[in-house]
Amino acid sequence: MKAIILARVSTEEQKDAGNSLPAQIVRLQKYCEQKGFIIVKTFSFDESAYKTKRNDFDKILDYIKNSKEKIAVCFDKVDRFSRNIFDKRVSLLYDLTMEGKIELHFSSDNLILNPNISATQKFHFGINLGLSKYFSDAIGDSVKRSNEAKIRRGEWSGKAPFGYLNTINEKGIKNIIPDPVRRGFVQNIFEMYATGNISIKGIKEKINKTGIKSNTKTPKFLSTSDIYHILINPFYYGMMRNKGVLNRHIYLPLISKDLFDKVQDVRWGYHKKPFKYASKPAIFRGLIKCSDSKCNCGITPEFKKGHIYYSCTNYHKIHSKRVYVREEELLKPINELLNNINLPDKKINFIVEGLKNSHKAKNKFLKTSLVEMRKEYDILENRVSKLLDCKLDGSITDDMYTNKLKEIKERQTEINNELQLHNEIDENYYITVNTVLNLAKKAKEIFESSEVAEKRQLLNFLLQNCELKDKNLIYKLKIPFDTVLLASKCSNLLPGSDSNRRPTR
Repeated sequence: MKAIILARVSTEEQKDAGNSLPAQIVRLQKYCEQKGFIIVKTFSFDESAYKTKRNDFDKILDYIKNSKEKIAVCFDKVDRFSRNIFDKRVSLLYDLTMEGKIELHFSSDNLILNPNISATQKFHFGINLGLSKYFSDAIGDSVKRSNEAKIRRGEWSGKAPFGYLNTINEKGIKNIIPDPVRRGFVQNIFEMYATGNISIKGIKEKINKTGIKSNTKTPKFLSTSDIYHILINPFYYGMMRNKGVLNRHIYLPLISKDLFDKVQDVRWGYHKKPFKYASKPAIFRGLIKCSDSKCNCGITPEFKKGHIYYSCTNYHKIHSKRVYVREEELLKPINELLNNINLPDKKINFIVEGLKNSHKAKNKFLKTSLVEMRKEYDILENRVSKLLDCKLDGSITDDMYTNKLKEIKERQTEINNELQLHNEIDENYYITVNTVLNLAKKAKEIFESSEVAEKRQLLNFLLQNCELKDKNLIYKLKIPFDTVLLASKCSNLLPGSDSNRRPTR
């Protein structure tokens, strides 16, 4: 069989480090040699699975779809295939596999997908795909925790507001200092508005006459929106707002708290009435769209005579009349689904045990990954030392040194986060599997005992692509709950049975 190799990394730093793309290609070449495959194409590229446009990957898909014979598509691991379970390319390649046009091979995961795979193997693939997303999300959570720690220390991790400058010293430590050119304009903006005799538009016209521009990559004159956000930003008197919470920062304030409060009193003195959104609770509010591709509008609830009715908003005037369906009718397939994904304890224990055995086979690869990451970290640390020598020799400018140092330090932070995550991954693997299976088991009970807002949250967690077509609710189960449903319907998913075995006559 002919085969193509696909090696992918998500960042330019991973590609340049030399520990990912070449290593993947070597492993996959050995794998194809063992399988007796003829390698016709080798693709290596860096694209995030969360990008809407993945140009390199789309070119590969075109090559696969135009092939006149069956091809083995070889990845190193499932997470090199995708860490975004909602990527349309995942379902496209999976459908081509189930149609027998291709085979999907994941060498390091010891997993092969073809139309004849068992329900257990499908379930393993779904869990691996879900855990790949979990791994990616967990790295993001680690970064969030790091940012939260900075906030607690009074450090601002983002771009400095107008009137301040981001700086980095020779040791790579970031800092924020007042901008000697623009700090005075910030003070003037607050002082002018505090008088109550000038509007934001008037302040903009006065400031822009001075020729001052924003301190962005593409400097521009300040707009009314820029002035407004300056006036409501507590950063200037010593507090930083993060997710609606104020924390004191460690940087030099530009104005006093009294001046800031006076500005807010003037701003609210126009007796504006805040708009409040009020609506009665509805389970499917915001979850369903019209199935007509020309319409694709939201399905909205209406309350009539003690019942909730749903209909398309028909914003684009596609339908000649609005069709209404009661909420009870939409709940019927949901109740049936929640009953069907209820796995008995015997199946849960069997699946978990199988996943444990599958996961043990990955330990060797995990140890190799840890060694590679530590090696990359040491290489980057050596580059920092050489970079400083180049700066001291005068062979690079201060800006070149600062930019490259920032890039290296950010990658080292990513590596530390990944190393920490690897230390937790074994325990979290089993926790995640058990959580998914037990949630499926108790989903009906949880749904029936929850309030409307909690029911909406549970449905949003389980379902995707919900549409209303001719009074019928159409939906897709999210991974891995789709494979849980498949497992619940398979009578041969029991110890001692073989789903690939032909029935005896």
